[in-house]
Amino acid sequence: MSTLGGLVWSIADQLRGVYRPHQYGGVILPFTILRRLDCLLSPTRDEVHALADKFDGGALDVQVKRKTGLAFYNTSQYDFARLLKDPEGLRANLIDYISHFSGNIDVFERFGFEAEINKLDEKNRLYLIVSKFAEVDLHPDTVPNAAMGDLYEHLIYKFAEASNEEAGEHYTPRDAIRLMVDLLFAEENESLLEPGTIRTIYDPTAGTGGMLSVAEERLLERNSQARLRLYGQEINDLSYAICKSDMIGKGQEVSNIRLGDTLADDKFFDKTFDFCMSNPPYGVDWKASEPEVKEERKKDGQNGRFGPGLPPVSDGQMLFLTHLAHKMRPAHEGGGRAGIVLNSSPLFTGAAESGPSEIRRWLLENDMVDAIIALPTDMFFNTGITTYIWLLGNAKQAERRGKVQLIDASDMWTKMRKGMGSKRKEIDKAARERIVKLYDAFTEAENSKILKNSDFGYWTVTVERPTRLNFAASRAADLNDKALAKAFGKSIDPAPFVTALTKMGPQIYMSQGEFIEAVREAFSPAELKLTPAQYRHLATALGEPDESAEIVTDSKGNPEPDASKRETENVPFIYGGNTLGEAGRSKTIKAYFEAEVVPHVPDAWIDAKKTKVGYEIPFTRLFYTYTPPRALAEIDHDLEAQIAKILGLLREVEA
Repeated sequence: MSTLGGLVWSIADQLRGVYRPHQYGGVILPFTILRRLDCLLSPTRDEVHALADKFDGGALDVQVKRKTGLAFYNTSQYDFARLLKDPEGLRANLIDYISHFSGNIDVFERFGFEAEINKLDEKNRLYLIVSKFAEVDLHPDTVPNAAMGDLYEHLIYKFAEASNEEAGEHYTPRDAIRLMVDLLFAEENESLLEPGTIRTIYDPTAGTGGMLSVAEERLLERNSQARLRLYGQEINDLSYAICKSDMIGKGQEVSNIRLGDTLADDKFFDKTFDFCMSNPPYGVDWKASEPEVKEERKKDGQNGRFGPGLPPVSDGQMLFLTHLAHKMRPAHEGGGRAGIVLNSSPLFTGAAESGPSEIRRWLLENDMVDAIIALPTDMFFNTGITTYIWLLGNAKQAERRGKVQLIDASDMWTKMRKGMGSKRKEIDKAARERIVKLYDAFTEAENSKILKNSDFGYWTVTVERPTRLNFAASRAADLNDKALAKAFGKSIDPAPFVTALTKMGPQIYMSQGEFIEAVREAFSPAELKLTPAQYRHLATALGEPDESAEIVTDSKGNPEPDASKRETENVPFIYGGNTLGEAGRSKTIKAYFEAEVVPHVPDAWIDAKKTKVGYEIPFTRLFYTYTPPRALAEIDHDLEAQIAKILGLLREVEA
């Protein structure tokens, strides 16, 4: 493929001066696609022309499919060879050629290919480019579908590199896809080997179609008689055009590849699938889709694909997570499985009852999370961070129900001979088999943890401490209008009250009750009266924090919480050996409070009305292994050795 890719890309040398390097892809990619289609159509061209003389429209589509097995065709009299026979009419003939493809071939429109043809003709480069591509044999007998997919991705990478774009925005490395596919297929190994097996697979962020292509390749390697129907949606015109072209070459139904924003407009809203895969963008906002997403959530409620919750607008990857969960074939129809690559934030970002936490809660409480696998860093073209494969399933095997398997595969990699972008590592066949074997075994091991769904839950409890204030009437003169309005109310003139208060002198009161009683006595001669609530508001306005003072209470004698001392604590569902999950809330929180809080702040209490439920997956913490620090004597010995070495070098310099 590298030789073929270099050959095709070398044609770009003919564009120098007319195009800048970052513009080459707009010419090379559509010409590559056109040449591939030209080679695919060559054996049946005469037969299609004969059919076109008898049929048109939908009838022609049916007849071509029946006679040739192809889901597309071209009724033009031209091909690459005939185009070159008329150099003077090349521009018009080439436009005629691309305009006579069947209606399902819309890829050239996405490239704005006609404008490029006109420019090449104007700059006297069109004949040269067409003749160069005519020399490249892209017939399936010469370049199989798998190699053609690799060629597309090689060209995309070169194009992105020349444009200073992120190549990973367009496609996913094959080693990561192969691992995900093998993990998705792992639970259906036997059924996938049955003769005539038919399955569907869907990618809502299809890119250039790499995931779909690898999935088909892996299934056919297992069972050459199997059939995998590929479905995908892609928002980027260029990637969509390449993906669709690739699917055409594979004999897939081209209408199953659709253009559009998956979050704002699900083109497969009425379909579910046996398998789903996705590598959505990380840390990319979904502002453009926000109105449609929120409207859909409002309309569909909890049953919709965004019903569980919404992540921050700054990062939309968890929306694809819930989207895939809703695209799996329902359990009563046999169930479905999904795999998605995410960064670390979906594991833990968001406090209890936030959008991300609620999404995790929905997935775990509905037993949809099958496994999460940590991949090595430097695995993807556009990021060096740690990424994770989430495996979802709605019809788990009996031993996996109610549980989640975590696999740490971060050290299972080999170094690439030559890096590509941020990608420096790859998961080779041995590492892939090792990871799949860990998954199949479903047992506790150094790199494998088995936890119950409820193990990831926690309660966020609000710990309150009482307000303690001392009081002084003399502070009334310093109250501003806002504080006076809060203390006396808007309908009361505060002036006579303030006058009476200032006459009380500078005495400090350590008790709320004693202070209010003293104020009542000061107001009595002037017949000034307040309600019990107003007296408490006034006391608070004239109070200052004082840990030696008595506790301030409300009308019922309950301690008033001090907002400045308010704290929250996360209490794991499993604290103290609780096995009841949410059902053990009261007992578990009480045990935590008495053991972890009371010894430090005896006057604290928990406001049960503020307790929230949250879920997080502390992947790194679960695999953390404590390494004790080196002994001081060992460190001293090493330091002394280094100092001696430095002194020896200095003596040599002085000599």
